[in-house]
Amino acid sequence: MAYQAVTIKAGKGGFGGPLTLVPTDTRNKVVSITGGGIHPIAAKIAEMTGCPAVDGFSTGVPDNEIMVAIVDCGGTARCGVYPKKRIFTVNVLPVGQTGPLARFITPDIYVSAVDESCISLADASAAAVAPKPSAGTPTNPASAPKTKAQAKEEVAKMNEGKEKNLATRIGIAIGGVVNKFYAAGRETIDITVKTILPFMAFVSMILGIISASGAGDVIANTISPIASTLPGMLIVSFICAIPFISPVLGPGAVIAQVVGTLLGVQIGLGNIPPQYALPALFAIDAQVGCDFIPVGMSLGEAEPETIELGVPAILYSRVITGPIAVLIAYVFSIGLYS
Repeated sequence: MAYQAVTIKAGKGGFGGPLTLVPTDTRNKVVSITGGGIHPIAAKIAEMTGCPAVDGFSTGVPDNEIMVAIVDCGGTARCGVYPKKRIFTVNVLPVGQTGPLARFITPDIYVSAVDESCISLADASAAAVAPKPSAGTPTNPASAPKTKAQAKEEVAKMNEGKEKNLATRIGIAIGGVVNKFYAAGRETIDITVKTILPFMAFVSMILGIISASGAGDVIANTISPIASTLPGMLIVSFICAIPFISPVLGPGAVIAQVVGTLLGVQIGLGNIPPQYALPALFAIDAQVGCDFIPVGMSLGEAEPETIELGVPAILYSRVITGPIAVLIAYVFSIGLYS
């Protein structure tokens, strides 16, 4: 089958790229991990390349068959999972190097803020020199993994005649601990500056707009009656966990965090009794992680058949476990604030 190569560049405010995708007979799947079926960008790439588009939430695809993964991640782990595997990744949101896997998000494998105008057919010269994703395979034959016996033999040869004394061993051990703590601190600061603080600024802006516009009174009159009763919270939990809604609400946990902040403000103002704080938390979090289910299974090296059955199983189970979690939280909240 004849395929067409395409070039994808970053959109306004985007990061990375341009990427030149060259389909082959073995690597030709355009996988949409967006929670809403086949995303229009995935459909456009499939149309231009002649490759099949696959809904990653309903069909598992082996990594070595994925030509490009389309995500709509707002900056959590999902936008870095496929770059870590060295699979071309297109993010429809304007997200750069952020999240716990930021170091894997590089311009040669990742591009963001992509719309249909960013996709064009690649010329023959660009396709010929385009880098090929490795999807976890070694790019240098000399660095191919060795067997355990070969590795032990090499280590034994290098350490032959180099017996370490007690002081040296203690120094190496202390140095290893210090380096681990240093690396952990550096990554913590990096995630805080690039991910947590921008989101705090975003929530502060939203709350400021709500307060200044008078929308706070409307929200109080709408949310307070629902979040002040157990049946109301059970309804909210059920709606958030509906299988075709939960993956859409999940990306970045933005919606849950904004609604949680709004509920916190209403509890502070006395519009919602404080004993409903814990049940409300579980009510609005019934969808958390639903957008990450197929990616998480892929990270666990699940078989495609397992992903196909596991994703709907977990999504439908949330409809049951979400309200149950609200009931358990309600029971444990009795007398908590009295």
